[in-house]
Amino acid sequence: MTDASFVPLTGSERGPLASFEPAGTLDGTEQLELTLLTRRMAELPRTAAGAPARVSRDQLGQQFGSDPADQALVAEILASPSTGIEVVGRDPATRRMVISGTVNALSEVFGASLSQVTSQGPSGPVTHRYRTGGLVIPAELDGIVVAVLGLDNRPQARPQIRRPAASAPAAAAAVSYTPPQVAAAYQFPAGTDGTGQTVGIVELGGGFGQSDLTTYFGGLGITTPSVTAVSVDGAQNVAGQDPNGADGEVLLDIEVVGSVAPGATQLVYFAPNTDQGFVDAVTTAVHATPTPAAVSISWGQSEDSWTAQARTSLDQAIADGAALGVTVCVAAGDNGSGDGASDGNSHADFPASSPHALGCGGTTLQLTSGAVSSETVWNDASGAGGGGVSDVFAQPTWQATAGVPALASGGTGRGVPDVAGNADPDTGYQVLIDGQSTVIGGTSAVAPLWAALICRLAQAAGHSFGLIQQTLYAGITPGQPVTGLRDITSGSNGTYSAGPGWDACTGLGVPDGPALLTKVEGA
Repeated sequence: MTDASFVPLTGSERGPLASFEPAGTLDGTEQLELTLLTRRMAELPRTAAGAPARVSRDQLGQQFGSDPADQALVAEILASPSTGIEVVGRDPATRRMVISGTVNALSEVFGASLSQVTSQGPSGPVTHRYRTGGLVIPAELDGIVVAVLGLDNRPQARPQIRRPAASAPAAAAAVSYTPPQVAAAYQFPAGTDGTGQTVGIVELGGGFGQSDLTTYFGGLGITTPSVTAVSVDGAQNVAGQDPNGADGEVLLDIEVVGSVAPGATQLVYFAPNTDQGFVDAVTTAVHATPTPAAVSISWGQSEDSWTAQARTSLDQAIADGAALGVTVCVAAGDNGSGDGASDGNSHADFPASSPHALGCGGTTLQLTSGAVSSETVWNDASGAGGGGVSDVFAQPTWQATAGVPALASGGTGRGVPDVAGNADPDTGYQVLIDGQSTVIGGTSAVAPLWAALICRLAQAAGHSFGLIQQTLYAGITPGQPVTGLRDITSGSNGTYSAGPGWDACTGLGVPDGPALLTKVEGA
């Protein structure tokens, strides 16, 4: 790289962790691979409702991906014998480049001061690279490189999974359900099983073993579905390591989808739990061939724990999926309106707060003889369904007349969630984790439940839906329920209370299968 001036990379600022410990000296000669995002050639076209318009795979890559000349310039500027940096991958269609270099070389080019620390991850302490502040890029690449991901590899997200409260495990087991029982209560479309559809599942840890799947589905009298693990950024399907940790997330997702939509093909994407890994996993999933009808994501974190560049990159990957016809279903969180933050304020969980994702909130479901006897907002000793108003994403056009409350600052934002389903672990899902029968809940279960529903709706309608919200919210007015979903009007998640129409606890409500199929077929 020739001598160059440098400019700040907008949105790259990293905040400090609340708690961490130094963990020795970082090896400056260690080789890293970073993901760079380059700018779009043109913005995605939009429908009148503000949703990404449907485009073909070729159109997306050739018209709305990156200009190959931009990526050639990045390679010319960054890669040289003097820097020791190499470009090891270019994909203009997904706007990604992969570059390789030592810790020292990459830190120097991007102006990062890296250290090695240990902080708390979802399943215990994790040692990782760490930085604060912003990055820089060569001035020639200003506006061309829009994200540099992977220098700081702190754990980025947590699984939105909950087990019954310690005080009531026996009671939970007594009222728990199989996923097909929940689907039947919501009257998922008869005569459908997801045949011909593909669903992607994003995982940032854990794994599954075939023996668990064979035993679980056999116990339900269901033919074991096709489930294939896909490695992203070197992460692997590692099964049988922690039945109380990420394995529970992975197997919950697979078993919910597979028992509710057994005809659908599942691709499970395993990626590192970093912002780089998350973006790469979602991008890989939505651009897969064949294009999935749905992608399920049960991992997330409060919006303010992300860099702006990572939020934007992940939101744009989800938008690409919507343009290709993929409905990306995302758990809205298990920590109520505060989303686990310690500042006492309300926070939305991301990526559920992406305006291109279908945010999935949580309820407590009581069935009597298979029929719904009561359903309220999930909020008890085990957790509470996430929901609120985004601080960073503008209110989308399709949500403008839903009655989303104003932010504390007085502004407007994207309201979360859009839809809901049974999430309370005290009325949870019967699953098999590393050979152990157990009951699990959390909005982690709602994302795959909705992904399975999307597959069955797509099978019945003969097409996928992309950003289905433009149909779900069509004609909505504040305080009024919409067709296709059953309104949940009782309970709260902290700051927000349920009521008639859309609310920041359960969104538009839970599925009303026959009416929902009629609605999406007629759209």
